[in-house]
Amino acid sequence: MDLAMTERYDPALLAILQHVGNIQDFLHIYFGFLYRKTDFFRLLLSEQDRMGFPPGVAQNMVLKAFKIYEKMALQDHERRMKKLEEKVKKEEEKIAERMSVPPPAQEVEIDSADEQGPVHEEPQQAVVEQQSVAVGTKKEEDLSSLAVKQAGSSVTASAVASQKELPEAFRSQEQFQTNSDSYNGAVRDNYIWSQDYTDLEIKVPVPKEIRKGRQVSVDLHADSIRVAVREGSSETVLMEGKLTHKINTETSLWSLEPGKCVLINLSKNGEYWWNAILEGEEQIDIDKINKERSMAAVDEEEHAVLDRLTFDYHQKLQGKPQSHELKVHDMLKKGWDSEGSPFRGQKFDPSMFNISPGAVQF
Repeated sequence: MDLAMTERYDPALLAILQHVGNIQDFLHIYFGFLYRKTDFFRLLLSEQDRMGFPPGVAQNMVLKAFKIYEKMALQDHERRMKKLEEKVKKEEEKIAERMSVPPPAQEVEIDSADEQGPVHEEPQQAVVEQQSVAVGTKKEEDLSSLAVKQAGSSVTASAVASQKELPEAFRSQEQFQTNSDSYNGAVRDNYIWSQDYTDLEIKVPVPKEIRKGRQVSVDLHADSIRVAVREGSSETVLMEGKLTHKINTETSLWSLEPGKCVLINLSKNGEYWWNAILEGEEQIDIDKINKERSMAAVDEEEHAVLDRLTFDYHQKLQGKPQSHELKVHDMLKKGWDSEGSPFRGQKFDPSMFNISPGAVQF
């Protein structure tokens, strides 16, 4: 079975797990279902048996499935440990570079006091202070270069700036997942993006001077996007390119957070995960994002199915009729007392009927 296919049942299974509250009871429900509704636990002991499995086969099927996901979990752990080791190694190298002592800016040669007279240390102190100021200025210039610059305007966003500060090992999907603005997305040079099953959110930093909507130009097309700001008579393009997938422009929106960023919400044209916003940019590894769908992203039809499954689960625990049985009971009641019915005048007895779930279409 394709592993990706198993994800489509996550909402229903998650609803059951949330109600039972723990893995142990969830497994009891799962194997109880196989016991009651299938021939999984039935043994083939003779040639006349037509249902079930030979002794040990069912158990091997469970162990085989368990081993598949156990192996996947071990591989995930090994990848995480390998990346952690790489991060630690690069961080140690970075610290070692910072700890290296720079050569002195100027050497001062001092003759003996008898030949030169008293030694005045104030000029030397001034040189040292001047060196310290120069080093401090250089650090400030290095830090300021982390800001996004567009046509002389400094466009600063903490997430974008911090992305440039980090070593390559820290610019990973695991790092992006810790920030709500880049969750299931990434941080790029001039914008940051995130996504869920149906929508994408993009934040494009703007200069502090950009505070009104008329200073911003956003063009959204089904397969392209362009974001620009206007300062005086000039226009600066902040983001432009062809989208990796098509969007629904009718339900896509944008707004301006004055002096901070342009916030863009794009509606996907289909329910699938994007690995990049623009064609040609670095792609994310969609195997490392959270693919679970939130309940807010589930449509009304799926909500109805989940509600029915939850209702049926509680009804079964209490020994009461489930939704498919109640629906048939309602139909039978109409004919129970009708003219010509052999049950007319008698109390309706639902125990007389054995109704399978597949007999009813919802």
